[in-house]
Amino acid sequence: MPLHNREELHKARFTYAASLERQKVKILVCSGTGCVAGGSLEIRERLICLLRERNIACTVSLEEEPHEDSVGVKQSGCHGFCEIGPLLRIEPQGWLYIRVKPEDCAEIVDKTIVMGEHIPRLAYSSNGDLFRRQDDIPFYNRQIRLVLAHCGHIDAYSIKESLAIGGYSAFEKALFDMSADAVIEEISSSSLRGRGGGGFPTGRKWSQVRRQKTTPKYIVCNGDEGDPGAFMDCSIMEGDPHRMLEGMLIAGLATGASEGYIYVRAEYPLAVKRLQTAIRQASEFGLLGKNILGSGFAFNIRINRGAGAFVCGEGSALTASIEGKRGMPRVKPPRTVEQGLFAKPTVLNNVETFANVPLIIMEGANRYKDIGTGNSPGTKAFSLTGNIVNTGLIEVPMGTTLGEVIFDIGGGIRANAEFKAVQIGGPSGGCLTKEHLSLPLDFDSLKKVGAMIGSGGLVVMDSNTCMVEVARFFMNFTRNESCGKCVPCREGTKRMLNILEDIVAGKGKKGDIELLLELADTISATSLCGLGKSATSPVVSTIRYFRDEYEEHIFNKRCPTGTCLKLKVLRIDPELCKGCSLCVRVCPAGAITGKKKQPHTLDSNLCLRCDACVSACPAHAVVE
Repeated sequence: MPLHNREELHKARFTYAASLERQKVKILVCSGTGCVAGGSLEIRERLICLLRERNIACTVSLEEEPHEDSVGVKQSGCHGFCEIGPLLRIEPQGWLYIRVKPEDCAEIVDKTIVMGEHIPRLAYSSNGDLFRRQDDIPFYNRQIRLVLAHCGHIDAYSIKESLAIGGYSAFEKALFDMSADAVIEEISSSSLRGRGGGGFPTGRKWSQVRRQKTTPKYIVCNGDEGDPGAFMDCSIMEGDPHRMLEGMLIAGLATGASEGYIYVRAEYPLAVKRLQTAIRQASEFGLLGKNILGSGFAFNIRINRGAGAFVCGEGSALTASIEGKRGMPRVKPPRTVEQGLFAKPTVLNNVETFANVPLIIMEGANRYKDIGTGNSPGTKAFSLTGNIVNTGLIEVPMGTTLGEVIFDIGGGIRANAEFKAVQIGGPSGGCLTKEHLSLPLDFDSLKKVGAMIGSGGLVVMDSNTCMVEVARFFMNFTRNESCGKCVPCREGTKRMLNILEDIVAGKGKKGDIELLLELADTISATSLCGLGKSATSPVVSTIRYFRDEYEEHIFNKRCPTGTCLKLKVLRIDPELCKGCSLCVRVCPAGAITGKKKQPHTLDSNLCLRCDACVSACPAHAVVE
């Protein structure tokens, strides 16, 4: 039933808040992509089945008049601590159960739900300390979660729960209590900068679109998020889709747009499904469509699925893809704010940027600016991946240092290894090292050291990581993702990749480092779009901080970490070899020969560097 005016919205919000309050216990089963892959949906179904078998009132979707003292079993968004999933949160206690399995469900129902008892074996522990409550775990209590505040705390499929906790209140305020100019002024005063990587002031972009006389105007949300290791936008779309829709509605209201598009990569099926559900629900409730809440304002949102092209994260390539054209960037000007989607004025922001908007409108620009740094206020969501103890999704104030993120929240490096570097900003970013552990993570500080926040992916590397191979990996990714429209990016990235492949294969030669830097300078200066201009950053930054590793590969034909297999030369120590022939039996290439009880030999030209002989030799005679 659609809501026709403000009063009906208030009534609905009150009704659903009261219904939520009637649930004496809430079981929030993490249904983010990671936990779903670990079996969380099966866990949810098992919990529902057990509750019903025991005749316990169970609510799987919020009703207007649910049974008193019912148990709500919900599909929540990502809880963030992906390393220890599947996760399950029990409210009102705030308990967090980790690595839950279907066979744990009976004990959870009988002890926790029926008897109110905590189950220690399912709780998180560290260094001998047991943490019952989620908020007490160091991974969580060092964060400030604003954009992710509701992810993991509400049913991701329910507009009713979103309304119950204040969803669409900011849109209501902007619609009835503020002028379009006042909305833009609030966003401008907050100094909110785009969270997609560029950091462009959001208020300035909105005001530029508002000034355009051409109609119609469009609001486009970039949910492409193609950086390796990044999943922040995905988690917002999966866990709190209505918050993002609300931000888009406010942008449409402020700029005079009546239609919005969400561009989501096809590799995010859960995000697409939940966005589709959220859009349908918002339309049914009269929060999308014509004459919203009787105000005369109209706005609709559509979803476009990308085919996985990294270049479509660039604004003009993204809009071309929505139009049904090949996703390729174009020369600018004209800019997207002047001629974007269908050659009309367009606001283009990413998911996290739109998700910040409701908070700013509700609490004001000054409150928002109290968090973060002067030129980079607010918070930033990051994904932690790689050789780090606590992998997952975090949100911290802008200006939090790299060391705090890696060691205080991330728990340090796996297996007590030594920290070496972190790749930030994906293929467009650069490497940060030990000397940057005290560096604040904000737009301006990172720019000074030749890096960028990007969408927020952090790939942590330990001392066993070969930085030349890291550069090769990212250059291979960029070369494959280049649209090929401009020569510098199309040919330059290919040439740089060839040089890097030669270096890791032991074919590097004097002058390769200088040639890489020369090519990088040319490509970044002359490429058409941001992909090409930043494609060389991983190479340049690794040369800057790890030039000695490049020189070791080129001049000594040696990989210091032993990562580059073609530089790995195995031999059999004749003094250690007993002639047992176990190595001969396991070698898949026939590279080892010799007579029984006599030292064997290994032909390095035939060797595949698979290390099968190393593992098989009881005398440890196979050495580098």
